[in-house]
Amino acid sequence: MTDSAFEIPQKYEFTVTKPEQTALDLLAEGTGLSKQRIKDAMNKGAVWWTLKGKTLRLRRATKVLLKGSVIQFFYDEQVLARKPENATLIHDAKHYSIWYKPAGMLAQGSQWGDHCSILRWVEVNGDYQIGKSKRDCFLVHRLDADAAGLMIIAHDSQSAGKLSVLFQGRDIKKYYQAWVVDDCELPAQGMTLTYELDGKSAITHIKKIGLTAKGTLLDVHIETGRKHQIRRHLANIGHPIIGDKLYGTKAKCGLQLLAYRLEFTCPFTGQNLLVELAKELQFSAET
Repeated sequence: MTDSAFEIPQKYEFTVTKPEQTALDLLAEGTGLSKQRIKDAMNKGAVWWTLKGKTLRLRRATKVLLKGSVIQFFYDEQVLARKPENATLIHDAKHYSIWYKPAGMLAQGSQWGDHCSILRWVEVNGDYQIGKSKRDCFLVHRLDADAAGLMIIAHDSQSAGKLSVLFQGRDIKKYYQAWVVDDCELPAQGMTLTYELDGKSAITHIKKIGLTAKGTLLDVHIETGRKHQIRRHLANIGHPIIGDKLYGTKAKCGLQLLAYRLEFTCPFTGQNLLVELAKELQFSAET
């Protein structure tokens, strides 16, 4: 069977019964896919290995498997064919770093692969950019795949824990820019949206930056981090974000939401830190 025959996503599961068998040989024998295609899928995070209740991604094709191991292979040609855009290093604080995530890049991967996630991108490419030895990467917060902007990646478990505490305590101020449809009329001082989301409190502060033929550009600051909070709050007041296919209308330009600034006290130095995207990466209401 040729690789072109595998157009429908497939989930495979095998239990190792032969001694000294490699993951590559097992999957080639069990799926009929070429070894080259399997190696590519393994490298992109589509293969999982379970032994004694612990499940991890398996990337090394030559890994000799122990009898009784369970191998899962989530094969989706469309997912594996995607190519991620480059993330950009904005600030390196040794224990953690802050990156610009382009729109379309995931925060982390799924069972079907992780090569288009910022977490994996930094693991593979980040050390070459910052010129240091390889560092571990831990995700401490999320940003919608369709949105662009700043994300913090921790580089050890202690940093991940400290940063997670800051996010949970709302001690990291997050600012966004959003283009919304039509003329969003607001008081000069702005407005605070407090509609509950999923039965939980949600607080979103918005200010008007400018109005063009495209729509209204808003500056947005959130105190809470509910799922799709900004998108849902703005849709609730009748001004969904341009390009929001879930709560508004899909557009060729994509979701016009940008996480452009972070403010917090560094948990290691105690210094106040403000990281903001360069003006050329921010939205502009200038015509």
